Amino acid sequence: MNEFEEPLEPVSRGDLLVERAYQRLRDAILANQLPPGTALSVPEFARMLQVSRSPIREAVQRLVYDGLAVNVAHKGAEVATLDFEELLHLYEVREVLEGLAARLATERIDSAGLERLRQILAAHEEVVISGDERGHIEMDMAYHLGIREAAGNDYLSETLERIHGKAHLAYYQLWRGLDDRRLALSEHRKVFEAMIAGDAKGADQAARNHIIQLRVRLSQHTRTERLRSSGKEPAGAV
Repeated sequence: MNEFEEPLEPVSRGDLLVERAYQRLRDAILANQLPPGTALSVPEFARMLQVSRSPIREAVQRLVYDGLAVNVAHKGAEVATLDFEELLHLYEVREVLEGLAARLATERIDSAGLERLRQILAAHEEVVISGDERGHIEMDMAYHLGIREAAGNDYLSETLERIHGKAHLAYYQLWRGLDDRRLALSEHRKVFEAMIAGDAKGADQAARNHIIQLRVRLSQHTRTERLRSSGKEPAGAV
């Protein structure tokens, strides 16, 4: 047994408070309860969550590390704002990693994992039909979570979790007015079909294609919105 010059500090209740505070703030950001630009006041959230300032301070710094918040000079931390170009760069990386996750998941997933993805897709279809925007976001995140968990690679999962968080941060900001829920669901199904068939290469390509199409739709939507804001109607508008 190794001997350490200084013993490690024991896990304390404070560590659990940090995790809980982090999850509460992260969920609020991804649900747009804390929109981009919202100040993350440590005293205010300590009061709201009825904890001391220390766990809130640590939770906010975790959000900064995740890219969901930024430190602003002379102001403190605030919810991050993701612009169009940054999101496109994010999708360039996401395309490759989503393909890898789908390939590894196809190679490693068991029947229980496939059934879980099937249930998520069924639930996703229900919220798409009902028009539940928040439900769509939750099911989209659950589906991608299921695939990266099935991939069984902690490094890949951690990286994709941060990318997914930043991508969803932009949903209410950059995707507003664009309803691509049925298309996204259809693309998810194509990945799943390849996984069911045990086609790892096909799942990789289907996952990549999904992100490529997201990028194309975002580019077209952003161009249309810019034309409208400038007083010019996009070609083909009626």
